Amino acid sequence: MILVDTGPLVAMLNRRDRYFPWIREQLALLTPPFHTCEPVLSEACFLLQQAQLDPQPIFDLLERKMILISFDLQSEYSFIGSLMDKYSDLRMDLADACLVRMAEKETEATVLTLDSDFLLYRKSTRHVIPTIMPDEIRKRRRRKKR
Repeated sequence: MILVDTGPLVAMLNRRDRYFPWIREQLALLTPPFHTCEPVLSEACFLLQQAQLDPQPIFDLLERKMILISFDLQSEYSFIGSLMDKYSDLRMDLADACLVRMAEKETEATVLTLDSDFLLYRKSTRHVIPTIMPDEIRKRRRRKKR
């Protein structure tokens, strides 16, 4: 199961995005549907509008079932609050917390992201979250740790 974060979603819909070529390569290797949550979609719509782009393609992806909303925040709010509190030093946002919780619930999930914080987040307190991200982002995070 692939969980898609905001960055890759925006990159796939914005040809001017610096990660557009990278996400196109990934999409050729990955099999939809991709799973996400409403906070990711909200962020993506906002960022597309900020870039003077129409967010309608997001709804087209939902219509075609290329992206599925597979998270119920109402039933998970206590876990989400705990995660955001735990990672307050990283300023974890709602979308990231939801994706971490989704990864906890789906043990085989991998997060497709451009956010290096997913290298620091842990599911179920201590387990690394499998990620797909550009090597340059992964390397940049390693340099920060030194």
